[in-house]
Amino acid sequence: AVMDEMFQYFQTMSLPAMVRISLACCLNMCGAVHCSDIGIVGIHRKPPIVEHDRLDNICEVPLAIAACPTGAIKPAKIEVEGKKVNTVAVNASRCMYCG
Repeated sequence: AVMDEMFQYFQTMSLPAMVRISLACCLNMCGAVHCSDIGIVGIHRKPPIVEHDRLDNICEVPLAIAACPTGAIKPAKIEVEGKKVNTVAVNASRCMYCG
């Protein structure tokens, strides 16, 4: 939605100077929102839902655990469709909803 509104300005270069737009999904500001001209910070309101059957194939579990600033993500092994898979468990009481 943001880029849809700004596209004409970037396409025609009608802004007076270069503009940096950043989006972040939480207050950790990994998207460099604090040093951009236009910064948009979203706020999640619920802990993430873990898709256990897909997580081991699309995500590096140790990196997901290390990325959590409050330690709310822990490693777990569960059985999905008769097969043990590596996944994570989210402690909702420790989660700061950073996405």
